[in-house]
Amino acid sequence: MIYLDYSATTPVSYDVLDSYNKATREFIGNPNSIHSLGKKSRDLIESATNQIADLFKVLPSEIIYTSGATEANNLALIGIMQKYKSRGNHIIVSKLEHPSIYAICDYLESLGFKVSYVNNNEEGLIDFEDLRRKIRPETIMVSICGVNSETGVRQPLKTIRQIIKKENVLTLLHSDLTQAIGKVSVNLHDVDLASFSGHKLFGPKGIGVLYKSDKLEIEPLIKGSSNHESIRPGTPALPLIVSLAKALRIALVDLDKKEMYVKRLNDKIVEELSIYPDIKFNRTKYSIPHILNLSLGNIRGETFVHAMEAHNIYISSNTACSSGNLSTSVMALYNDTKRAMSTIRISISSITTNDEINKFIEAFKEEYSKLNELK
Repeated sequence: MIYLDYSATTPVSYDVLDSYNKATREFIGNPNSIHSLGKKSRDLIESATNQIADLFKVLPSEIIYTSGATEANNLALIGIMQKYKSRGNHIIVSKLEHPSIYAICDYLESLGFKVSYVNNNEEGLIDFEDLRRKIRPETIMVSICGVNSETGVRQPLKTIRQIIKKENVLTLLHSDLTQAIGKVSVNLHDVDLASFSGHKLFGPKGIGVLYKSDKLEIEPLIKGSSNHESIRPGTPALPLIVSLAKALRIALVDLDKKEMYVKRLNDKIVEELSIYPDIKFNRTKYSIPHILNLSLGNIRGETFVHAMEAHNIYISSNTACSSGNLSTSVMALYNDTKRAMSTIRISISSITTNDEINKFIEAFKEEYSKLNELK
């Protein structure tokens, strides 16, 4: 099997799985219990949280565990908009977000909030002037993803936050960093809130984080027992939390070195497939190398995904959450329906091998030639 869909999810690393199994076997107490077994579990969670906080140079109290980035996005956007609705009723998002952000915005509109969509330039970056124009006195929040999940375009979050604060010092910046963390360096101090998932960086599914600056308050979405887990009440998922800490410790080692390795693999694919005039590469100079998006002309993306699956090679047509649909991100970049309907996404990781890329290229050329003849 050749797996090239790491942006959808990653396999759990053996070291992370060992941490999960050990925490499950040896820490059976409910962390909310007052007896010694509960305290033992609570101490382990606090240790894991301290490790995560140290990695990002933030406070442990700024780490909120969720079931994943989608829940973290919900908590960030709905929780903040509800908490600060006395300030206004307006949120701004980009046209390059994960589908979960748009679903949340639809819900916010049903509650009476106003949503604006900021434009991007031809390179995929947020149009700074359009952002300035759209910020109002009643703008509570701006949400801009750190790295787009389809084209890999990376946003300059620090600059975006500076623009926001200059226009309205009370407006907050949230970023979905799901496709950034574990791939490129990030600074959580560039944003007020951030979301990410463990399963994108070789951790288990079912665990994510919302980073929330301690300067902010937030309205909980879940109501539960009155304990110190007031933002997200319930029994903490100890094995998942421990596993996430382990996955992050591994993922953030030698990031620059890993990124250069992935870039070499990406460059090889581009060089080999550039011989086909009908193939368009949906990337800009701001795209990270881990994500390579192509448009195949008259061949639908999902058709090609299934053709490659016959070779035991796994890629995707766009994001896992919008598979088979028109690529909204490619539309936002190129305003070309045909181009957006024929996309495939190849996502590479630091554990992808040269041999896997060579076999992928060979299979790609075979299937592309066959399907082109049929068309």
